[in-house]
Amino acid sequence: MDWLMGKSKTKPNGKKPPVEEKKQYVEPEFTKTRVVDFDLKELVVLPREIDLNEWLASNTTTFFNLINLQYSTISEFCTGETCQAMTACSTIYYWYDERGKKTKCTAPQYVDFVMSLCQKLVTDEEIFPTKYGKEFPNSFESLVKKICRYLFHVLAHLYWAHFKETVALDLHGHLNTLYAHFIVFVREFNLIDPKETCIMDDLSEILCSPVPSPAPSSAAPAPSPSSQNHVTER
Repeated sequence: MDWLMGKSKTKPNGKKPPVEEKKQYVEPEFTKTRVVDFDLKELVVLPREIDLNEWLASNTTTFFNLINLQYSTISEFCTGETCQAMTACSTIYYWYDERGKKTKCTAPQYVDFVMSLCQKLVTDEEIFPTKYGKEFPNSFESLVKKICRYLFHVLAHLYWAHFKETVALDLHGHLNTLYAHFIVFVREFNLIDPKETCIMDDLSEILCSPVPSPAPSSAAPAPSPSSQNHVTER
């Protein structure tokens, strides 16, 4: 089965997309909110004792489950009326079936196609084997890349179309951490073409930069005896 991805910078009816709106998700007051504050690079580096395919399989399955869960939190706001196309920035994604037929679909339909395909792949023992000694197929890496590409589309849509709802639910810290972890992972193993992810480079560079170490505090003068017992109410 050869599932393909298509994208266009025009709407399905041929009209140009609207002028790009201000990106709320790159504003400092939102990007500083994370669930963790350590370097995610440490989480994605291949452990010496682990097989590469096993590592890719484990992480890809985890990301599929987490991104599916994150999308479910705002799914009631992602409808055929509110999201008539699968958009992210100035890009509109189209779905191509196994025969190469282009399907014009709403965002919830597109996400359903993505999640159904991913679910089918990660639960297929011939592709994602879980039994000891079972070999991974030669096509495994290309299928992992396909899954990651589709999952990126979902993440990009979440930021572009549903960030306000995510903030209202106080889940933007989780989304930021999930996105950063995912991008660091796919970069580490070259799983997505940078041309595919460039539409979100502004956010990626903010969220994926190593967390700076706290600056050493300058030596403060010793408190005077008269101030040591002074308590200020706040």
